[in-house]
Amino acid sequence: MNIFERYLTLWVFLCIIAGVVLGQAIPAPFHWLGSLEVAKVNLPVGLLIWVMIIPMLLRIDFAALHEVGRHWRGIGVTLFINWAVKPFSMALLGWIFIRHLFAPYLPVTQLDSYVAGLILLAAAPCTAMVFVWSRLVNGEPLFTLSQVALNDAIMVFAFAPLVALLLGLSAIVVPWDTLLVSVVLYIVIPVLISQLLRRVLLKNGQAAFEQILEKTGPWSISALLVTLVLLFAFQGKAIASQPLIIAMLAVPITIQVYFNAGLAYWLNRRAGEAHCVAGPSALIGASNFFELAVAAAISLFGFESGAALATVVGVLIEVPVMLSVVYLVKRSKGWYESA
Repeated sequence: MNIFERYLTLWVFLCIIAGVVLGQAIPAPFHWLGSLEVAKVNLPVGLLIWVMIIPMLLRIDFAALHEVGRHWRGIGVTLFINWAVKPFSMALLGWIFIRHLFAPYLPVTQLDSYVAGLILLAAAPCTAMVFVWSRLVNGEPLFTLSQVALNDAIMVFAFAPLVALLLGLSAIVVPWDTLLVSVVLYIVIPVLISQLLRRVLLKNGQAAFEQILEKTGPWSISALLVTLVLLFAFQGKAIASQPLIIAMLAVPITIQVYFNAGLAYWLNRRAGEAHCVAGPSALIGASNFFELAVAAAISLFGFESGAALATVVGVLIEVPVMLSVVYLVKRSKGWYESA
């Protein structure tokens, strides 16, 4: 892990502080940036999201889909967790914690928006960071690559209907036009651009391609951090008045990570998959494509929404929580292989 990835939580904390302070000290420039919209899409954030997502998608080789059959049981478990369990379990956790247990301590006008942000976070399986987690648990590289490629292919078609279904079940009005525009802008177009770039760059050889990936990798995290400064510049008043909101939003996110990772790990063991497949399967099943979630939340509900804040909390806890899952997977290898 490079310095950006290893200390992501620290950088996010610093961006929270910087955003809140700048938003209170010089609000005019941030309001001007927030006004630069076309069809409810903020142009500065749209550009930042592309810089964030495209370098990550460059790593995905959709040709790896032919490897899916080699570890079909692990693939099946991960798909089940990603698309049939995680989004619905998050919606349930949001209902329990946000609408009921924590409701008296949260702004009543933002309850729906917080739940929407949690749903957006859970509906997008992780893409780039999965390769880091898989490497840390000595995961099977071809399984990881084929699983991520398959998830990304499914996400192009399933993200919008799944989000709309869950928002509808949560009694949240679905702005279909904005949702579809978000899918095209933040999934379809980046996937097409990244795959075209990948083909062009690979013409110079795999070694040169790897060097480019290494150089552009920090761009994604840097763009994410700049986006967070903008978000917290708008969220500053809400956070300053109720700082415990972040802690309360972190509870359902943390629970769903451990629940889905544990379930995927156990199901792979029951299915007889090797540990080198079960590890990345658990990690893919638990982590989220938070860059997409942040982008969709901003497009659908705006900078100042509870949905945007909820997705940012996912960024905040991503690294420490996932590193703890990595630790548990490695420590339990003996138990796993004793079956």
